[in-house]
Amino acid sequence: MVAERPVLATARRFTGWYIFAAVLFIVAGLFAIIEPATAVVAITLMLGWLLIFGAVAHLIGTFRGGGAQRVLFQIFSAIVFAIGGIYILTHPLLAISTLTVLLAVVIFLVGLFDIIGYFRIQSENRSGWMLVNGIAALILGALIWVHWPSSSAWAIGTLVGVNLLLTGITRLMIGVSGRRLIKDVTA
Repeated sequence: MVAERPVLATARRFTGWYIFAAVLFIVAGLFAIIEPATAVVAITLMLGWLLIFGAVAHLIGTFRGGGAQRVLFQIFSAIVFAIGGIYILTHPLLAISTLTVLLAVVIFLVGLFDIIGYFRIQSENRSGWMLVNGIAALILGALIWVHWPSSSAWAIGTLVGVNLLLTGITRLMIGVSGRRLIKDVTA
């Protein structure tokens, strides 16, 4: 057997890690769907910490210079990020409730824009899917809004879980396809 070419070895390693990451996405997505209340707390705490890390990054950005206006912007941004992060970490339930309302509004607006977009391109082939997606988004956004604040316990966790699950499945299919291509090349 001839030694494997370095490019193929790298591609094999990469697809292996890609498939591994895809499985992690699928497991995390299933967990978030099964336990949305736990997932939403984890997501909220992660958001709080990301804002804190963003504040630190903006503070570090002040040392890069660029004039007084840029330095003041970086300091102001750092303060806003830090306040937001600390608030989310110290008041996670209120943050979850606020994020749920924001999610409902965003999903509703996306649905509205999809419907408007459908009427602008309705003559295009397959544009009906945009209308279907818009109607579904309107309904989902309205359901989250109408059931708020009780929807706070499930909405974000479930939607993030579904997104993680679909992302994992998509990445898994890409990784498996990559493996098949490598197998075809080496055969």
